[in-house]
Amino acid sequence: MWQNAVQRTQDELGKALPAAADWAISALLLVGAATTALLLHAAGLALVQRMLGERRLFLRTALGATRGPTRLALLLVALAIALPTAPLAADTKEVLARLLGLATICLLGWMAVTALHIAADLYLARFRIDVADNLLARKHVTQVRVLQRVLEVVIVLITIGFALMTFDAVRQFGVTLFASAGVAGIIAGLAARPVLTNFLAGVQLAVAQPIRIDDTVIVENETGNIEEITFSYVVVRLGDWRRMIVPLSYFIEKPFQNLTRIGGELIGSVFLYVDHAAPIEPIRKKLAEIASQSKLWNGKVVSLQVSDCKETTIELRALVSANNAAAAWDLRCEVREKLIEFLQREHPYALPRRRYEAVGKVGLLPEDAKDGRAVGGR
Repeated sequence: MWQNAVQRTQDELGKALPAAADWAISALLLVGAATTALLLHAAGLALVQRMLGERRLFLRTALGATRGPTRLALLLVALAIALPTAPLAADTKEVLARLLGLATICLLGWMAVTALHIAADLYLARFRIDVADNLLARKHVTQVRVLQRVLEVVIVLITIGFALMTFDAVRQFGVTLFASAGVAGIIAGLAARPVLTNFLAGVQLAVAQPIRIDDTVIVENETGNIEEITFSYVVVRLGDWRRMIVPLSYFIEKPFQNLTRIGGELIGSVFLYVDHAAPIEPIRKKLAEIASQSKLWNGKVVSLQVSDCKETTIELRALVSANNAAAAWDLRCEVREKLIEFLQREHPYALPRRRYEAVGKVGLLPEDAKDGRAVGGR
């Protein structure tokens, strides 16, 4: 019995040692191939960068953006060449080959996303939104960025779909799912409705463009600028640096104000409430003087109107124009401040006052009670 146990141990060791040796040789072979590929990629990348030098900024940027995909591609090629020569079992080689196939599918998706980014950046390189007249630039930037994010999602979904379809079990599950897709499809549609709504809203925003990057909008009684448009939501930068996160579908389904829909120029309104004795024409001339001396005024609109008259005050509306929403806000504040200062200094009687009438016990002053007169005062 003891001899049989020893013999079995020797047989198992005789089988295990060659298998371990095969695994060690295969690991060294694959690691060597991967290391060689990485070294070749680093050397080639350094050589190309040296050839480009400091010139051709776009090519250097594109080279940096494609560094990851090219490294992975070279690594997969090296492993695919080394795998058939590795002394592994057929089942093990099949598993590793399937993993390489999955990595290749992911590489293709990565390359598609990278190419999409490069194409978008190349197209938008001709447009600048940091200038005064940036309406055309904001239009193209918004359209390209929204479509870019939509296409990224489509590429990711297609890549995941192809990766899953490489498994027989998943393919069979897909066939079964399609065969019984009635109720399941309705449930999935209801569950994915917000995602699909925002997806379609993103396409509509890219085509119709009710909003663009850096547009000034009023949403939920808050004024801000469109800072970012993602696949599912819009980031609105408010005046106090807060960020309002709004779903994409909001701008399709609900009304909102876009102050820069046609152009950046805006007319700002300033309301003043003054006494009925206020001199309108001097105030109008002072408004024109303030606007002409301001760097914020674009020289197009300046006017003063009596917009309302009440029992205690009259309402003056001053209109001034500026090139953008920020300048219009600052110009309104400047005009309001200087008009109030002008009234305080030159026409203090024009400031709002309350009138009252003093009467006696029976509605008449004592000295006028005999002749039935009442005296009013301020």
